Amino acid sequence: MVEADVQCSAKGCRASAAWRLLWQNPKIHVGDRRKTWLACDDHRQSLGDFLDARGFLREVQPFSPLSPRL
Repeated sequence: MVEADVQCSAKGCRASAAWRLLWQNPKIHVGDRRKTWLACDDHRQSLGDFLDARGFLREVQPFSPLSPRL
């Protein structure tokens, strides 16, 4: 896995990811398809709040570079 793949998804953040935020926009993602944002400890809440306010957040899981991809 490339190091850039394990960085936080928050704009401008280069911290290592510690969380996987699984989300889905029901207007464009059909079935059980989930998108993933990665978050560091500092941005887990703000990224989660952004997705949750739109009704997109489905699940938050701890992240490990060895975690299987969805």
